[in-house]
Amino acid sequence: MTKPSLSELLHAAVTAVGGTERPGQVTMAESVAEAIDGDAHLLVQAGTGTGKSLGYLVPALAHGERVVIATATLALQRQLVERDLPRTVDALHPLLRRRPQFAMLKGRSNYLCLHRLHEGVPQDEEEGLFDQFEAAAPTSKLGQDLLRMRDWADETETGDRDDLTPGVSDRAWSQVSVSSRECLGASKCAYGAECFAEMARERAKLSEVVVTNHALLAIDAIEGAPVLPSHEVLVVDEAHELVSRVTGVATGELTPGQVNRAVRRSAKLVNEKAADQLQTAAETFERIMELALPGRLEEIPEDLGYALLALRDAARNVISAMGATRDKSVTDEDAVRKQAMAAVESVHDVAERITAGSEWDVVWYERHDRFGASLRVAPMSVSGLLREKLFTDRSVILTSATLKLGGDFNGVGASLGLAPEGTAAPGDASAEELPVWKGIDVGSPFDYGKQGILYVAKHLARPARDGARTDMLDELTELIQASGGRTLGLFSSMRGAQSAAEELRSRIPEYPILLQGEETLGELIKGFAADPRTCLFGTLSLWQGVDVPGASCQLVVMDKIPFPRPDDPLLSARQKAVEEAGGNGFMAIAATHAALLMAQGSGRLVRASGDRGVVAVLDPRLATARYGSYLKASMPDFWYTTDRNQVRRSLSAIDAAAKAEADTDAGPVS
Repeated sequence: MTKPSLSELLHAAVTAVGGTERPGQVTMAESVAEAIDGDAHLLVQAGTGTGKSLGYLVPALAHGERVVIATATLALQRQLVERDLPRTVDALHPLLRRRPQFAMLKGRSNYLCLHRLHEGVPQDEEEGLFDQFEAAAPTSKLGQDLLRMRDWADETETGDRDDLTPGVSDRAWSQVSVSSRECLGASKCAYGAECFAEMARERAKLSEVVVTNHALLAIDAIEGAPVLPSHEVLVVDEAHELVSRVTGVATGELTPGQVNRAVRRSAKLVNEKAADQLQTAAETFERIMELALPGRLEEIPEDLGYALLALRDAARNVISAMGATRDKSVTDEDAVRKQAMAAVESVHDVAERITAGSEWDVVWYERHDRFGASLRVAPMSVSGLLREKLFTDRSVILTSATLKLGGDFNGVGASLGLAPEGTAAPGDASAEELPVWKGIDVGSPFDYGKQGILYVAKHLARPARDGARTDMLDELTELIQASGGRTLGLFSSMRGAQSAAEELRSRIPEYPILLQGEETLGELIKGFAADPRTCLFGTLSLWQGVDVPGASCQLVVMDKIPFPRPDDPLLSARQKAVEEAGGNGFMAIAATHAALLMAQGSGRLVRASGDRGVVAVLDPRLATARYGSYLKASMPDFWYTTDRNQVRRSLSAIDAAAKAEADTDAGPVS
């Protein structure tokens, strides 16, 4: 038997999913195959509609080695496991003469814990011990969810939270799940043989393709103890999200509530002296946090430093004492002990990290109206971590619709720890060890120049921070009227989205305006897609998470360039570090942040070959500032204009065409 060619395999896979081969997809598949065969690293920008999933799945399956695919969103994970992989495997089976196995793997807390389900949650002393199924009234939402999960546990094969429909609140799920630190371990747990998380890990070990998420990939890299099976190929889809997800996993937090839970949970498990020491340290920390003001702590204040040292030392003593004390009055002591140990270790680790005072960490206070103050610590950069942990001993393929910012891959590459493409870092003693990589842009099947217009409202006043923008609201009102609704409004702040929604609901009541936060994102998108007159306003998750092809979304509006807030502790610290090293901190951090969001946001407009519309940026700086060309180069290549009359005529024509098509589709009325 001759080995099937890549083109034969790709053709079979595309046919199986009911698609059509596209030049960009073919180029991508060939480049991925070349990178895998050469143990090389590849960045692939593949525009919407390219079919990038098959562009990496087919060469990865053909290679025959284990591949891990890490994605950022649940939607893509589901698409891969429930649609793309089954169809692709079936299509390639006759050609490959084998049927590769695939599996999904997530963090432990995503799986139902049978020990928690049957034995109950170890409760804090002051709350008493109780069976959560009896304590939660069956008529309450929590009680109903818990009873439903008990029934679901007898039916589910995976125990995966995302397979539970309809879903449940975080509070309800926390009653039946554990973190990796709280887990008793399969060998010590009465339900270890049936454990859903352990079964998922076993399935992954036996599979050729493992689909996971960015967070678990980060944990696998950061914590040293491998949670993913060994693999020769890593594909990172939605790779523009990777740095922020890794940063999130590498961020530590301390709150008074968290510390007090650790005190309560450990009190009965240690001697009185150790318990009192932790209690005293917790009270001191809480008093300091009551006065905490939001912002970065470039130096740790003396009183906070003493409080953190006291917390660190007290937590260490409790951890040591916990192994020497047993209390027969505590039921299910192993589970209680594990939960207490996890809580105290978390406090110890964050307190120790902050007191260590690494120059590579950023420390800051945050304050929330609902949750109070928190103390947070995050790495200044994750590029070194990613360079060391991600690009070693495997071929890495990173792909997204938005990897070229300002016209090249170097901005994203730098955030991943990569030297400029094809070069080594000057003066770097380990330059020969830097990962060598290549970037390719395989384009998009869409004709952006004919399908979309980029309109910049050059005549508007420059936006002032938190200032009222009456002229912007006037412009937005006229654009929505011209487009007949059909508008996705992307705002740089939740406050901006709320005030715009409130104002426009009174100005143009004939166009329903949905607002993020007033309903679940899924319901909002469903409502937006169902009625073309409807508008949807919101912030960050809408910039990246809305996929509504067709006439319901023909106008995408950005209220202003989404630079990070000047008081964002982490991004401002990163910008300052670049400047101190002699670089352009604004372009490296703030402009790159904005470019990524604008690339993602403008990508919401054209989702299918028949889509037409306008991306309107209501910020004149995109047309007048020097960095404007960098931002525009990061967006799809739409036809560009600053002519407000031209764009209104275009929107009216697009609206009229959509209405005519809808009338034709509806047919004659009898």
